[in-house]
Order: sequence, then structure tokens, then C-alpha cells
Amino acid sequence: MRDDETPTTELPAELLPEHDDLAAEDGGGATATSRVSGWGRILRGNRTLWIVALCAVVSLIAGLLVGRFLIAPAEASEAPDPGLVTVPVEFGPLSNDVTLRADVGYADAVEVSIDTTGGGSVVTGAVPEVGATLSPLSIALEIEGRPVIVLPGELPSYRTLRVGVSGPDVLQLKQALVSVGIDAGDVSSNLFDQATANAVGQLYAQAGYPLPAPEEGAEDAVRSAEEGVRSAKSEVSRAQQELTAAGAGPSKVESFQADVAVAKAEQALADARNGVEGASTVQQAEWDLQTARLERDQLWAAKNTGAERAALDAARAQVDSANQALESARQSVLPYLPSSEVLFLTELPRRVDAVEVKRGTTISGPVMTVSGATVRLTGAAAEADARLLEVGSEGIFELPDGTEHRAVVSELTPGKDSKARWEVLFEPDPLTPEQITALQDSNVRVRIAVGATDGDVLSVPLAALTAGPGGESRVQVVESDPRDGEDAKTRLVVVETGLAAKGAVEVTPVDGDLEEGELVVVGE
Repeated sequence: MRDDETPTTELPAELLPEHDDLAAEDGGGATATSRVSGWGRILRGNRTLWIVALCAVVSLIAGLLVGRFLIAPAEASEAPDPGLVTVPVEFGPLSNDVTLRADVGYADAVEVSIDTTGGGSVVTGAVPEVGATLSPLSIALEIEGRPVIVLPGELPSYRTLRVGVSGPDVLQLKQALVSVGIDAGDVSSNLFDQATANAVGQLYAQAGYPLPAPEEGAEDAVRSAEEGVRSAKSEVSRAQQELTAAGAGPSKVESFQADVAVAKAEQALADARNGVEGASTVQQAEWDLQTARLERDQLWAAKNTGAERAALDAARAQVDSANQALESARQSVLPYLPSSEVLFLTELPRRVDAVEVKRGTTISGPVMTVSGATVRLTGAAAEADARLLEVGSEGIFELPDGTEHRAVVSELTPGKDSKARWEVLFEPDPLTPEQITALQDSNVRVRIAVGATDGDVLSVPLAALTAGPGGESRVQVVESDPRDGEDAKTRLVVVETGLAAKGAVEVTPVDGDLEEGELVVVGE
């Protein structure tokens, strides 16, 4: 054989077919030899295939023989009695759980709008970043150099609050100021008064911004009102002097002159009566004396000062009016709170979820979306499951790394009807920023234990319990091989049942012994 030829395996001579006769009969030995060589090549080139085929044929024959000669147990003899179905007594904690799905996210997401109807609307600074926290006294935004100060409250800011206005929004402002440590006066009153104005001044001082500028001309009005008060008071002084002068008695000179006139008249009357030469008649002297006396009495009589008193009253009224005008003018320059410079938010602190504006843009809608700064789980449960829960119930959910984390039911909200699911809110134990990021917007499974044993207890399947003649609960304990069936040795143990959960029930033996691992019969 040459080196480049493929080696072949020759069949033994005894396995080759007899071909001499065939060659002789056909008269062609070469043709017969060619046929035998062809069969040999087929066998040599497909040895593996032939072996597999041979094994398959043998297996088929064996299977037919087994099926023909084996006898089914039912035909050979009667079926054996089945053994007892048993389960071991368990020992450990037992709990009944409510399981529901919950979405993880920040609480109460709301869109924030700023009232800019009373001023500018261009954002100039203090734009918060997503994830920032808004607390009381935080600056949510800066619009044309003025702050938007965050305060706790439910009512939105819808009007400017200044001295003299009243309403629930004023009461909310006072309570918010007190909550951040600023004295706002009487917090039970809904009137914006001097104390409230002073508190607003302190608010801007703490925020680090100047007070809102008073309205144009307000300071000039104050100066004018102050001048009006001074003028009115001067008029009062003049009228008072005139009244005093009008109501005063005669001067000493006038009084002396009147007394002298009376004395002369009396002397003239005496001369007339005594017949003194050159004296007037007695009658004339009496008349002159009476006139002198009347003139003296007239000097001391009360004067009619009605006009002077009326002038004084008018001057005083003018002072009152001037004082009122001054008070009103002064109020116009007292600290006030524009609606565009305060943002009332509930449940502070709050987290900034999205910001819709940036520095230099004009406000035309909501400026940001904020939510509670703490993560909460929001789930839903069927009414039957929800009624098993209560505020304060503890649940367990898994973190992304597989560790378990505790969450407490914080709120239960019934559905609108009996078919609607209840909303269940959970407050998780504190989470790290990394955990919050991993959990945000995910959906987790929360397991709440609504009933649990106090420690480890014995438990058996509910199917293991049977009722005794007196209605007592009992279990059948197997003491021998359960495969003995009805011949197995058993004993009955009377038990007291407890918590049932997950198809099992807590049992406490009251008549007989029962231990962990013992087999009890089920399904009887």
C-alpha cells in the first residue's frame, strides 16, 4: 500500500459470501467479485450506524418480551393496604400575613405656581436644583431680585397682606411666623395689625432681603399728614386762647374803674339828698347810681363764648382727622407681604422633583414640582385584607440588595365603594441616599404580619385536627410505622388551638403529650 492510500479493514475470509459458484454460473468472476467488494465497503464505512441499529432492534425485542410476560400487581394478587398519611409536628414562630404591592416614591407631589400679577415675572436667581430640600424660610425662587419665601401652610397666597386686612390667610401667616420663631402678636386674631407688620419685618430680616418698597408717594403722604397734624394742633391752640380771652372776667383796671363809678354815683346821690348846691336832683342821682352798679355787675357777668367754643371744637376735630390721616399714611409704609413673595407648602420639608424655569426666563406657568422630602410606599389592598391592618402595623419589604427593611402603616384610606381597593401608605425606616436612589419609582412587595405567636409554638396542618365527642380538638399521633396502615399504633392527644396561618394552626396539648417531630395523621 502506498503512503497516500487510505487504509482499509479487510473482513475475514469466513465472513465473505461464497462467490465462486456465482462467478462460475454467470461466467463472469470479475462481476461477482465487484458485488462482494461493494458490500464490504458499505459495512466498513458505516460501522457505527450498523451498531446503533442493532442495539435498537435488540431493545425493541426485549420490550416486547417484558410486556408479554410480566404480570400487573392487580392480576398477580390483591393491592396492599395504603399507609397512613402523616406530617411531622412543627415547632417555631407562626404568623398570618397580608402581602401587597407598593410603589416607592416621595409623598404628595404637587406643582408650584407663583402669583406674579402684582409685579415682575423674570427669574433672576435662587433657582433650586432637582433633589434640593425646601424648608421653612427657604428661598424657593428669586423673581426680579425679590425672594419667594417658603412658609408652612395649606392656603395658597392670593393677595397682598398688609395692615388692616383680615381673613383666614392672615391667620395662617401669623401661625406660620410663630412656627419659625417670630412673634406675630395675637395668633387667635385674623387681623393684620402692627404686631403682624413688625413680624413681617423680622421675616425679611431673617431671609436676608430688604422690605418690599412702599407704594409710590406713600412716604410723601406721611410727611404731608404729619404737617397736617401740626397745623391742626396750632389752630386748636389759637382757638383755645380766644375762648379763654372771651370767657375771662374784667381786668383790675376795669374793675377799679367800675367801683369808682359806683362810688361817685353814691356820693352824688347823697349830695342831692342833702341839698348840696349844684347837685343834681335826687331822682337823677338815683338813676346814675343804678346805672353805675349795673355796669359794674355786667363786667363780672358770664360772657357768651359760644362762637369761640365752636371754633375750638372744630380745631380739635381737625386734629383727630389729621391724626387718622397720619395713621393711614404710616400704615402704607409699614412692612407688608406681597402675594408673589411667599410660598405656603404643607408637610415641610419638601423635595424638589422638577424645575420648569431657569435664570433669565419669564414665568408663564408652574415653576416646579415638589413632593414630601421623605420616601413613602403607596400600596393598595382588598377591603378584607385592609381591615386586618391598622395605623402602626409593621411591614417588611426587600431592598434592591435583597436585605429586608421595615415600614410602618401610616395611613389607611377606604375605597369609594365596597369593591374598590383601599389605599395603604407606609413610612419606611430611615434610608440612605443610595438606597433612596435605588428604590425611587420602583414597586416592592410588602409583607405585614397581622397575627403572630409570641415566640416558638407547636403547629400542625389544619387537616390534622379532628373533633372529639365533646367538640374538643385533637390530633392522632402515630407511634409505630405509618406504612402499617390501619395496623399502625396511634394515640389521640387533645389540644387547644391558637393562631391559624398559612394552612397550619398553633396547638397546645391539654390531654396527652405532643412534641416536635412526632408524626400526626392528616386527612382522616
